[in-house]
Amino acid sequence: MSEPVLTRRQFLKRSFSKWLGLGLISITGFYSYAIETKWIEIEKLSLTIPHLPDAFQNLRIVHFSDLHIGLSYDPEDLPTVLDQIQALNPDLLCFTGDLVTDDTSMLPATVPFFKKLQAPFGKFAVLGNHDYRHSAENVKKCLQQSGFHVLLNSHQMIEKDGSRLAIVGVDDQVEGVPDLEKAWHQQQNVATILLSHCPDFADIAAKYPIALQLSGHSHGGQVRLPLIGHIVTPPFAKKYVQGLYSVPQSSLQVYVNRGLGTTLLPIRFHCRPQISVIELTVDKHFANQ
Repeated sequence: MSEPVLTRRQFLKRSFSKWLGLGLISITGFYSYAIETKWIEIEKLSLTIPHLPDAFQNLRIVHFSDLHIGLSYDPEDLPTVLDQIQALNPDLLCFTGDLVTDDTSMLPATVPFFKKLQAPFGKFAVLGNHDYRHSAENVKKCLQQSGFHVLLNSHQMIEKDGSRLAIVGVDDQVEGVPDLEKAWHQQQNVATILLSHCPDFADIAAKYPIALQLSGHSHGGQVRLPLIGHIVTPPFAKKYVQGLYSVPQSSLQVYVNRGLGTTLLPIRFHCRPQISVIELTVDKHFANQ
């Protein structure tokens, strides 16, 4: 049997559908690669945490993560991003890892830019799996030269008007050996913020008197589909992927920043890069305990 002959209308309809599909794929690809990867979202939220002293009421934390210098950003790209961070007037700056992707050679050139970041209560950082994989010592050195306190299974107190707030940091869960016992000795009645690159560490942290965990690592999945959400996330970012969660049967809240850079594929879709502003408020139930 001979194939049915297409009418002119049918031919044009099929051709239009084919080129429309190809056009939409091309536009989506261009948007995901060239536009959304640099379209930074500023997310602002207010959190109440136990034992926060009145002295730290409205403390403004600016949280960023996963810059992936070498893939997503070169040193000369940093001023635009860092200026946005500084313009948010942080009281406290927190960076939760993956400064690099796979090359640390350009880090010395970034130090002058990171030095310009200022926060009255300090700048704190932990390392991510890519940092450990490609020379944790070089990343640590860069951050320290830039004025960050790098918390590797350690903690530091910040003080105001005789009141204290603990900032704790643990090693990466993928490439490092996180040790919360070493980092923090379970001092009671002290408001405590934990920095952990991997968000799923929250299930371990929930066993400790910690009020808030800040994490990155997940990138929010980088590609999120309507009604479906993220398609894939890395190890130890399966349960807590983006935004704020309350860990069941604990008082711990975990906040996951989607990061500024990308990994594996240099694209984002429905998952914009992010800088987070978290204002802390006093829980009056605990205020006088």
